[in-house]
Amino acid sequence: MADDQHEEVSKKVSAEEEIRRGITVMRRVVQGRSRGIILDVYWNNQGQLIEPNGHTLTSFIGALVRNEIPITCDDWRNKELNESKEKIWSEIKRCFNIEEERRGFCMKLAGKLLRGFQTFLSSKFLKDADGNFVDAELPKKYESLISAEEWEAFKSKRQDPVFQRISATNRERASSPAYPYRKGRVGYGRLEQSMIKGGKFRNISSCTCFKCEELSQSLSPDDTKGILSRALDVPEYYGRVRAEHSRGHFPLSAVFVVTILSDGWQGKSA
Repeated sequence: MADDQHEEVSKKVSAEEEIRRGITVMRRVVQGRSRGIILDVYWNNQGQLIEPNGHTLTSFIGALVRNEIPITCDDWRNKELNESKEKIWSEIKRCFNIEEERRGFCMKLAGKLLRGFQTFLSSKFLKDADGNFVDAELPKKYESLISAEEWEAFKSKRQDPVFQRISATNRERASSPAYPYRKGRVGYGRLEQSMIKGGKFRNISSCTCFKCEELSQSLSPDDTKGILSRALDVPEYYGRVRAEHSRGHFPLSAVFVVTILSDGWQGKSA
């Protein structure tokens, strides 16, 4: 229990630090732009945001979202937000050298950062140590971002029975996942970079590769468990994308049929 409380406090502190950092980053980036400095953004082969400037772009987007989108926003897809989204994207392009096709990624990230800000406000100011609702005043440090009317509407929404029921269900689902989610806000691309830099990245061993090759000669198209899952002796879970060879055997270099286990859809590659 103590560990859980410590982890929750750490998340709150981290969120507060990120909000402060976002303001600092925004000022620095805007000042750089006024001097003609446009920052380059980089992506890995999987289209994931990486360093350098990956963290800077993320913090910049977070600061823009907190300035442009009200905390009462319940649906990021609401068309009433289109004008604000356009402004956010325009500011990003003015400060970063980024392709137009990356807009979808940035908008998705913006929505996630908004939800993170809402969760932080609720956990930090509207709940006591036992998780009970607290009718708190608007924090002075956020008066420049949140109006009094928005704060009251935000509090009212958090007390709504339907919202609380959904929130409780989501907390229960996230409390004991079969496969813990460890990426956080860093993103898989930047997480991979940090693991490689820190010497924590481990390639699949030659023993595992040999086992995969051996299994590929013996499995049939009716097997529901993938080669890698068998080789690593881990369970197959719903929603996982795996590969099956279209000719009924499973060599490692093959034309694949992608199988989505969650709904049974199958599609052959060309």
